[in-house]
Amino acid sequence: MTGREIREALDAAGVLPSKQLGQNFLIDPNMARWIVSRLEVTADDAVVEVGPGTGSLSEHLAGKVRRLILIEFDARLADALRERYRGEASVEVHHADGAKFDGRTLFKHRPLKFLGNLPYSSGGAILKNLLSRPHPFERAVIMLQKEVIDRLAAGPGTKDYGVLSLRTQANWHVEVLRNVPPEAFYPRPTIDSSVAVLRSRTDDKTAFDARLFDELIRRGFAQRRKQLKKQLPPEPAWDPLAASLGLPATVRGEALTLAQWIELTRAYDPHPLKDCPQRAGEMFDVVDANDQVTGTATRAEVHAGKLLHRAVHVLVFNTRGDLLLQQRSRLKDVHPGLWGSSVSGHLDAGEDYAAAALRELDEEMGIRGEMPEEIARISAAEDTGWEHVRIYQTRHDGPLRFPCSEVEAVLWLPVADVRAWVASRPADFSAGFLACWQVAGL
Repeated sequence: MTGREIREALDAAGVLPSKQLGQNFLIDPNMARWIVSRLEVTADDAVVEVGPGTGSLSEHLAGKVRRLILIEFDARLADALRERYRGEASVEVHHADGAKFDGRTLFKHRPLKFLGNLPYSSGGAILKNLLSRPHPFERAVIMLQKEVIDRLAAGPGTKDYGVLSLRTQANWHVEVLRNVPPEAFYPRPTIDSSVAVLRSRTDDKTAFDARLFDELIRRGFAQRRKQLKKQLPPEPAWDPLAASLGLPATVRGEALTLAQWIELTRAYDPHPLKDCPQRAGEMFDVVDANDQVTGTATRAEVHAGKLLHRAVHVLVFNTRGDLLLQQRSRLKDVHPGLWGSSVSGHLDAGEDYAAAALRELDEEMGIRGEMPEEIARISAAEDTGWEHVRIYQTRHDGPLRFPCSEVEAVLWLPVADVRAWVASRPADFSAGFLACWQVAGL
């Protein structure tokens, strides 16, 4: 869309650009075409665009991708977009605040990419809401004020490096692409903008507690000129910890790389299973087709020989009826990175199913005091990994505490959204969960 066409569209919608809403509309059609090209879409992709405005970016995607999801805060512009794309079934328009939009509804649309000429006034809140872990996107192209993009991409020792840099880079590889001058917008902002591409860190297999990481970086940059030892928790003792990580005792937070902050987080993590995604030497009962014990073998022997053994899955619901899903750690030897039951695990040799369900609730999610109810059984088969499975369910509304080595992330999701996600993207889930989901009949 040209500048003239955009002004005409604004006039037709009765929109006078609002500084309070951060409404600066891109009027350079060549720039719009170039920005969309950086998203590298295919016909099989779905794209979420936040702040589409008059559709200067959207027009290069509509009808060319599997689904285009537009999230527009201004009701008048949202109505205009609905009218414009009324005949295009692949486009859906939401009148919603991108900083509050329920991103859980988007997982069923994967593979998914994110696009946004984001409002200066709320760009950071939108990024936090939709691009924080766990998120469904594999790539994002964003435009924001230059100073914010500089902070997203900043490295150690620079003035722009801080909490926002580390929060973003813990989940994304950030690459600044180019600056965009004020004359590319209507009305003209008083500052430059920048475009950046974000690529999801699916290649990084370092496990760490994301909540603890966030707490530590907030402490470390609360007073950025102070030494870290004066801002971090008293335990473990700082001097030997710093030495073990190869850091000077007097180091400041701004000097640590992302990798060093992650190692620091791992050092402060008290969870006993933080380094143990699975133990090859675990002993399991080997059973027959009737679930009768015939012997014992190690975890490694059971999996290598496809021997029949036992497992439990526990489905945890909150009072709203949402189901807790866990994303398996990328360190797991089976189904790494896939989504699965709230809690699942093998029975140890000599252990019964009910005891294993209680133990796994505690070990994997820190849930204690709940008495899960058995709801179904599955006989051993290839789909279950040659496991006889008993499925339990329970309710929980309290905090969760999970080992980073076993669980990448968790997500409370309405059952209807789980059902839609499973139907559209079964490859996102572990085979064991899919078998349990089918038998549970949810």
